Amino acid sequence: MRCIIVDDEPLAREEMQELIREVSQVEVVGVFSNALTAMEFLKANEADLIFLDIEMPMVTGLEFAAQLPKQILTIFTTAYPQYAFRSYELDAIDYLLKPIDKARLEKAINKAEAYKRLLSDETEKNIVQSNTSEFLIIKSDRRFHRLNFRDVKFIEGLKDYVVIYTGSQKLITAMNLKTIHQKMPQHLFIRVSKSYVVNIDYVDSFDHRNVYVGESEIPIGEVYKRDFFKIYSGGSLNPEE
Repeated sequence: MRCIIVDDEPLAREEMQELIREVSQVEVVGVFSNALTAMEFLKANEADLIFLDIEMPMVTGLEFAAQLPKQILTIFTTAYPQYAFRSYELDAIDYLLKPIDKARLEKAINKAEAYKRLLSDETEKNIVQSNTSEFLIIKSDRRFHRLNFRDVKFIEGLKDYVVIYTGSQKLITAMNLKTIHQKMPQHLFIRVSKSYVVNIDYVDSFDHRNVYVGESEIPIGEVYKRDFFKIYSGGSLNPEE
């Protein structure tokens, strides 16, 4: 994969380049201090992935990401946690908080690479082969998988694809989040944001900003918060308190 780095802090740019070299084979083809110069570069050059800061002068990372072509993937790198939900609305691959943890960076790059492979594989377009009250048959990685609803912990939407997390595996397949959610038991699977559906049986805890499923921290969108609190707690909790 070819990537660029966009960050207005010189030290942050240098550290990101070094971390990328340490954890992956991703090729850094451009490093920029602002979104405008990065935009000019992308007019004449190709990149698969952008490591993008958010709070920058002139054009913010969020504004820049909203203008990117669909095929370019984004990993936000920022010191500010409050933009996480907005980043998922922009279909970001991941959201990394500074100082960047090497293991988290490697995980984010692996996720981007898996998604990129799927985008280039047109054989994955025919997805749902069977749908019952207990399972789906889906196609992922050129194989058919029986997906038992009781085993699904949560589902993450990535543009026109979803990542399905179970206790033993992670499946990526070509379907949008709304479509797969409609095919699953509605009393069990709750939409908590534009990018996530969770199985309420696997929710360990939650607060006003996130749902926690094992080690996964899943943001709750404002539009979905009231319904989640109502369904999960049986109406006994007020999302405004």
